[in-house]
Amino acid sequence: MVGKTGEDCFYGSVTVGERGQVVIPADVRKAVGIEPGDRLLVFRPPMHDHIVMAKIDSVHEVLGFFQKLIDEIHQADS
Repeated sequence: MVGKTGEDCFYGSVTVGERGQVVIPADVRKAVGIEPGDRLLVFRPPMHDHIVMAKIDSVHEVLGFFQKLIDEIHQADS
């Protein structure tokens, strides 16, 4: 994250249970606004051995931001 230190982004560790479940620590849920019932995307970046979880709404925002940039680039090229 730009402008963040490792301490700002690291919240500790969790343990995977027998059924593959993890508990997201309360301080993480509060920091990113995760509420009961929120849906998260879970994905593994290509050629990497880790996972990323993100709120669907946040991913939608990021995609919208990039789509706007792409549209602006296309308009400038026209």
